[in-house]
Amino acid sequence: MVKEERWELRLYVAGQTPKSVMAMQNLKKYCETHLKGKYDIEIIDLLVKPQLAEGDQIFAIPTLVRKFPEPMRKIIGDLSNEEKVLVGLNIVPVS
Repeated sequence: MVKEERWELRLYVAGQTPKSVMAMQNLKKYCETHLKGKYDIEIIDLLVKPQLAEGDQIFAIPTLVRKFPEPMRKIIGDLSNEEKVLVGLNIVPVS
């Protein structure tokens, strides 16, 4: 049996700004629609842990990082454009 691939996503935010909240809501919605049961989202608040920005080379927020499957990909912004997010993460939309 083939083990189903899990998507590891990391969202970098800075506090509960409107853009950060919007990015979190959009990401959750897309994952539930297109990756249901196959994803993990880690939210990293750079106001709490600023040192973590260096590891993934985060220069703007909010930034979404796809850690797995590789290769790593990044999307900057509030993730409001679903098509752009799906293409950026290389997710095949569920029809």
